[in-house]
Amino acid sequence: MSQLSSQDALKAQVAQAALAYVQPHSLIGVGTGSTVNFFIDALAQSAIPVQGAVSSSIASTQRMQALGIPVVDLTDVQSLSVYIDGADEIDSHGYMVKGGGAALTREKIVAAQAKQFVCIVDQSKRVDVMGAFPLPVEVIPMAVPQIIRDFSALGGQAVLRMRDEKPLVTDNGQYILDVHGLKLTEPMALEARISQWPGVVTVGIFAFQKADICLLATPDGVQTLRY
Repeated sequence: MSQLSSQDALKAQVAQAALAYVQPHSLIGVGTGSTVNFFIDALAQSAIPVQGAVSSSIASTQRMQALGIPVVDLTDVQSLSVYIDGADEIDSHGYMVKGGGAALTREKIVAAQAKQFVCIVDQSKRVDVMGAFPLPVEVIPMAVPQIIRDFSALGGQAVLRMRDEKPLVTDNGQYILDVHGLKLTEPMALEARISQWPGVVTVGIFAFQKADICLLATPDGVQTLRY
């Protein structure tokens, strides 16, 4: 079995485990990414009746609609029973780095409306100190040069994320900076600091909207971590 197919098997396993946190006839939040795609597929196959799902990205919305899962707008609901999403890194406190799929702003907004955040990841995403994965930051385009300088002052190297030789444009019409070289030893303090910089839309540190539960897929089964 190849490494890719082995990792996909872990993603499918943890996505299936996440179904236990979906209450019938509830409103749920659904994130973005490859592991979440497995969850969306599992939810559709499970026939669990949900009142509706709030999506964090256009891609997830389209996938759910194609599979017959009712999608509702966050502005039409007051709260969500659970938010289920992946992460690029998660530490022992449930703090996460997210944004590899460029949906961090909507993910953070939806997560803030949920009573419980269930993070679904394979064991490669579990780390002691976050920072090996470049930190995504969604920014207003005109602020890019200054924010690059701000990160340089912190010892980080911020690089504009490109796609097809052009800056990647998010679902919100903004750009993404990927910041290399930072060790996130104090995630909450750093999230608060970066969030104050003019032009920053959202930083991909999820410390204030941390995970309540992490379902961690391993070759020996899915572990449940609570924070």
